[in-house]
Amino acid sequence: MSTKASRDAAKAAQPAGKGRAPLWLLALITFSGTLAMHVFVPALPQAAAALGASPGATQLTISFYILGLALGQLVYGPVSDRFGRRPVLVFGLVLYALAGFAALLAPNVHLLILARLLQALGGCSGLVLGRAMVRDGATPGEAAQRLALMNLMVVAGPGIAPLIGTLLAETAGWRSILLALAGLGIFNLLLAWKLLPETGGGAGKSAGAVLRSYLGLLRTPAFLGFTLGGGCASTAMYAYVAAAPFIFIDQLHRPGHEVGFYLALNFLGLWLGTLAASRLAGRLGAPRLLVHGNLLSLIGAVGFLAAILTGVLDVKLTVLTMALFSFGVGTAAPAALAEAMSVNPLVVGSASGLYGFGQMGIGGISTSLAGIGGNPALAAALVLVSAGVIAQFSFRLALRGRRG
Repeated sequence: MSTKASRDAAKAAQPAGKGRAPLWLLALITFSGTLAMHVFVPALPQAAAALGASPGATQLTISFYILGLALGQLVYGPVSDRFGRRPVLVFGLVLYALAGFAALLAPNVHLLILARLLQALGGCSGLVLGRAMVRDGATPGEAAQRLALMNLMVVAGPGIAPLIGTLLAETAGWRSILLALAGLGIFNLLLAWKLLPETGGGAGKSAGAVLRSYLGLLRTPAFLGFTLGGGCASTAMYAYVAAAPFIFIDQLHRPGHEVGFYLALNFLGLWLGTLAASRLAGRLGAPRLLVHGNLLSLIGAVGFLAAILTGVLDVKLTVLTMALFSFGVGTAAPAALAEAMSVNPLVVGSASGLYGFGQMGIGGISTSLAGIGGNPALAAALVLVSAGVIAQFSFRLALRGRRG
């Protein structure tokens, strides 16, 4: 069958009334959820001084945002499988915008923390449902390619968010960041209301059926393997990101202003890996991409560890080995997500939410482990190597279990 005939057949197989959401809009909505986490970091000292709060209390505005992103993903997935993607996403965007204005007007740090938590609970709707809407109506190969393209647009967020936050805080004050986020929420809501179709979910499923399917995912070895492997192959990178300032400043004796540049090079590797995944997904298939991509990450992590243990670690080796690691992350992550959401196409929303929760959990654990001991580089390297090995075993077991 020709490529055009295949596309026509796939389109005809979609349920009536369903459509394909614009990829750029799904990327923007997904980007907004994570942007709000990173963009506020440079404003923490200003906010603490203005609200008369301690640095520790102000840092909770970030911690509770991450908590909201993790917990909210457990809810949006199954709810969207029951009621549909579009109404649930619109609800999340409304909450994101209203909580943004509440944060803007917060008179003290306690209300600011609460508003940021609610903002995260709204923003994570885009993380879950953006992925689910990409997967709806697509074959696994198409899903891997489209998820890679969306991730290509989204991955710029962690790299540019601190720069945007610094610019806004220094020119217009820390509350200007909150105003910008609230405005972004309104903008996203209007675009979603006008341009997003219903893509899937809510097809007459009862709450009991959705719950049974949700629990069924947790009992499916293939899904658990892709989720565990996907988290270890992607957000375990947070261990290095958290340790990077201490590695470059304290251990490699570089000035603090260079740290952001070195991290930007790693995000460039991530971006290039995602670009490669978007080009190769249709040709190689998601299973080969996730295994081989993670293998590249593991090679980079082992090289980083070897440089530390032999005492030859320097800036060049750190950047090169972690660039290879990041390239592998960019290649494997979209494929792992596509495979996890393909385990049961009837509960794509639930799978997306559980997968995202697993990612956040593994990222948090990795970050904590990287802080153990007095050698940040060694701790981060051990976490990355261990995560890479776990991911390889998880992916291979998941693929073998699915074939069986």
